Amino acid sequence: MKTRPNLSSRYDVVIVGARLAGAATAMLLARGGRRVLVLDKSAPGSDTTSTHALMRPGVLQLERWGILDRILDAGTPVIRRTTFHYHAPEKSDVIPLDIQPKDGVEGLVAPRRTVFDSVLVDAAREAGAEVRHGCQVEELLTDADGRVTGVQYRDGERTVRRVSADLVIGADGIRSRVARAVGAKTLRSGDRPSACIYGYWRGLELDGTHWYYAPEASAGAIPTNDGLTCIFVAVRPETFRRHREVGLDAVFMEALEAADPELASRVAGAELATNLHPFAGLPGHLREAYGPGWALVGDAGFFRDPLTAHGMTDALRDAEFLARAVLEGTPEAMAAYSRARDEHAVPFLDLSDEVGSFDWDIPTLQTLHYKLSKLMGREYEAIRALDHAEEVLAVRG
Repeated sequence: MKTRPNLSSRYDVVIVGARLAGAATAMLLARGGRRVLVLDKSAPGSDTTSTHALMRPGVLQLERWGILDRILDAGTPVIRRTTFHYHAPEKSDVIPLDIQPKDGVEGLVAPRRTVFDSVLVDAAREAGAEVRHGCQVEELLTDADGRVTGVQYRDGERTVRRVSADLVIGADGIRSRVARAVGAKTLRSGDRPSACIYGYWRGLELDGTHWYYAPEASAGAIPTNDGLTCIFVAVRPETFRRHREVGLDAVFMEALEAADPELASRVAGAELATNLHPFAGLPGHLREAYGPGWALVGDAGFFRDPLTAHGMTDALRDAEFLARAVLEGTPEAMAAYSRARDEHAVPFLDLSDEVGSFDWDIPTLQTLHYKLSKLMGREYEAIRALDHAEEVLAVRG
C-alpha cells in the first residue's frame, strides 16, 4: 500500500459523492469562489437507480444555472403533458394535465442519470472544482475535539491519500459512509417502503409522462434520452419478494398488468433495451443536516419512498440551500440550511410513506396527490424566491 500527499492537499470543501446533489453543490460552491474537491467511487458517467422525473422547481434551477440547454442538447425530450390513470374496481379515471410554460421554462425533463450526472460534473469542473472518480473514501479525519478536518481516501491506483478541508460534505447516498462516520442522528424515519422494478423500452410513443395506480400496484412511463421510455412498477415488498420463486420478469409483468392492462400490452410488444433493475425498497430517513466540520446533502441526509418521484428535485433543492449556507459561512446560515431542508423534507417524507404503503383506496390516493401538488407548489415558490443576482447563481464560462 502506498501513501503519499496530494499535489494539493488543502481545500475549502471536500464533497464525497459526485452524483446530482454532490455535483450540483460542488458547481455552486466553485462558482462562489471556494476551492472544492469531489471524490466518487464510481466510474465517470456510470448509471444509477433513479426516479428520472424532474419536477418544475428542479427544472427552474437548471435553467437559472445555465444547465438546462445542455440537458436538452443531449437529446432529453421536453415533457409538456402528464397523465394520471386511477384504476379501481368500480371505475377508472384518466386525468391529463398540460405542463404550462412558466418563468422561461417550457416543460419538464426526465434525463437519464448517465446524461444528467455527467452534465453537472462537467459544469462543476468548468467552475473550478476538482472531480476525481474511482476514489474510495476510507475514513474521515478529525482533530482532538472531534471536529471533521478532512478525509483519507484510496485513489484508482490504490494509493492512499489524505486531504484537509474546512468542511466535508456527505453526498454519498442512502448508505452514506460520511453519515455513519460522524454518527449523524436520524431525526425521522419512514416504515412502509414500496419496492420497484424498472427498465428501458424502445418503440413506445407517449405524449409525456404517465402515472398508473391500482390498489396493489403502481407504474410509470417516462420518456427519456435515446428514444427510450423508462417503465417502472411499484408494489409491496412481499409482492416483490416473489421474484425469488417466479423471476423478476414475471413479477414485473404481473404488476404492470395490475396497474394498467393497456400499458402492459404495449410494453409486451415493445423492445426491452436494457436489463430490468430491481430496488427492494428502503425506509425513508431524515438525518441531521450538519455538525462540526461536516454536512449532508441529497439521499445521505434525506431519502423518502421513490413512488412520489421527487428524489432528483430534492437533491437539487437541498444542494442550493446548502451551497448558499456554506458561502455565507456562519453557524446561523448552516442552521438556516437545516431548517429550510426540513421544512420541505418532513412533509414529503410523511406523504411519500403513505403513498408507498399501498394502504389506500383510490379516493384516498387522489387526496394524497392533491396534497403532494400543494407541497410542490410551495417548494416551487421557495426556489423561485431565491435571489437571482447572488454570485452562487452566476454562470461562469
